[in-house]
Amino acid sequence: MLQDDNQIIKDIVGSIRRLIRAVSIDSVKMSRHFSLTAPQSGVLRSLNARGPISSAELSRELCVTPSNITGIIDRLEKKGLVQRNRKEDDRRVALIHLTDSGKTLSQGLPDPIETRLISALSDLSPGKVQELRDSLVTVLKLIDAQHLGDEPLR
Repeated sequence: MLQDDNQIIKDIVGSIRRLIRAVSIDSVKMSRHFSLTAPQSGVLRSLNARGPISSAELSRELCVTPSNITGIIDRLEKKGLVQRNRKEDDRRVALIHLTDSGKTLSQGLPDPIETRLISALSDLSPGKVQELRDSLVTVLKLIDAQHLGDEPLR
């Protein structure tokens, strides 16, 4: 039985490594194929879905600090993918708009791994989803990581 337990433990650790690798590969593909970081693609997706919004709204939606979102928008603006336009009724506020090339690119972006996972989890039975959640909570406790936030890395 000890031999079986050791193999199961190795399988669990191996599965976690594959999960981490899959997330990393997803990020590298986005960077190589589209010359975008994950936060940049998040901004493009958000603007494509919602239309023009302020950097403050983008910051809140993407769980990114205001100073970070400013840098992300600056880099996207240099690439010609977004532009800042002052609101007519309040010149203090700039709305971030997709340019034509930004719109074209954002519509062609593949779904990030997180979106695919959410979709696949929603196809499982509620009991299976609860079982997976409980197992992941246990794993986080085992490695003393339950205190970490669940916001995406930026």
